[in-house]
Amino acid sequence: MTLPNLPPDYRPSQDEDFMNPLMKEYFRQKLLQWRTELLQESTETLHNLQEGGLPEPDIADRASTETERSIELRTRDRERKLIAKIDEALERLADGSYGFCEETGEPIGARRLDARPIATLSLEAQERHERLEKTQREE
Repeated sequence: MTLPNLPPDYRPSQDEDFMNPLMKEYFRQKLLQWRTELLQESTETLHNLQEGGLPEPDIADRASTETERSIELRTRDRERKLIAKIDEALERLADGSYGFCEETGEPIGARRLDARPIATLSLEAQERHERLEKTQREE
């Protein structure tokens, strides 16, 4: 299967057939680029943590350094989970289920996917989930 050439100014629109080959390639490239950026940041973090350097002589400086490292590691852990979601989205692209709501089977919508390429729920289904979560938290 040959992939379509993506025009540099292409943006998916509601006016075209949903998940046509051009749109699929757009989202595939967007997901791969996002994944690459996250992996590069992760590599930089590992490199910085390995360099580490000498412990700070001042206790306040040491505490500040440890706090920064802790925040950085939490950020990287969130990004690791995000990479897993990106990989799942790429799998859905490959099997043809990408872009369709897990609950309703309806198209999620090009604008929503452009804003959140790993979305698995339509806006309506997402809002239902959030209302349900809020109700359960308040009980």
